Amino acid sequence: MISKQFFVYGLVQGVGFRFFTWQTATKIGVTGTVRNCCDGSVEVIAQGSEQQMTQLTEWLQHGPRSARVERVIEVEYQGEKAFDGFRVVY
Repeated sequence: MISKQFFVYGLVQGVGFRFFTWQTATKIGVTGTVRNCCDGSVEVIAQGSEQQMTQLTEWLQHGPRSARVERVIEVEYQGEKAFDGFRVVY
């Protein structure tokens, strides 16, 4: 299992980005969380297979039609938590 942390920048808050990320992640089958950050970005922590992570990474590069993604930073997730589903964190 691969664990990644993504930081998505651009017009990504107030446009349904968290909901559509949850929907996409659930469809793909990855586990983890998505939350808004105070700097205007969105953080995604995801765990899954290499193929699942590739699908999620490609989706995050564009997001929903209502969003304008400017850049995505992807790093290895350093936490030790194993997730049992995908959740929106408020």
